[in-house]
Amino acid sequence: MFTRLDHIGIVVADLDTALQTYRDRLGFTLLERIEIPEQLVEAAFLEANNSTIELIAPTDTASGTARYLEKRGEGPHHVCYEVDDIEVTLAELAQQGVQLIDETPRRGVHGRVAFVHPKATHGSMIELLEKDAHHK
Repeated sequence: MFTRLDHIGIVVADLDTALQTYRDRLGFTLLERIEIPEQLVEAAFLEANNSTIELIAPTDTASGTARYLEKRGEGPHHVCYEVDDIEVTLAELAQQGVQLIDETPRRGVHGRVAFVHPKATHGSMIELLEKDAHHK
C-alpha cells in the first residue's frame, strides 16, 4: 500500500524565518517554494541527502493550517507516504474502517493527495501522495 516515505510536513509561523533555520543554519537545500492559494498556505520543500521536509506557513488566519498553528504551535504536522494508486489505497483503508479526512483525492503540489485522520493513526496525520509522472 505505502511505497515509501516522501516527506515530513512541519507547520511554521513564518516561512522566511524557518528557511533561515533549515536552509541557512542546518544546511538543507531548498528544492521548491510555492504558494497554494486554495489551501491558504505557502510551502517550501527542502532536502538533506535522502530525506525531504515540507515547511508550511498559513497565508490567512482563516486557514486550517492557521487554526492548527494557533492550537498546537509550530512543529510536526503530517507524515507523507507515496502510494502507487491513491484510489485503491483509499478504498482499502476505508474497507479496514480507517477514518479518513479525504475520501477522494485532491490536487497537491506534486500529485494527488488525501489525508488520513490522526484519530485513526494514534495522533499522527498521514498524507497519501500519488505523484505525477514528472515528479517521480
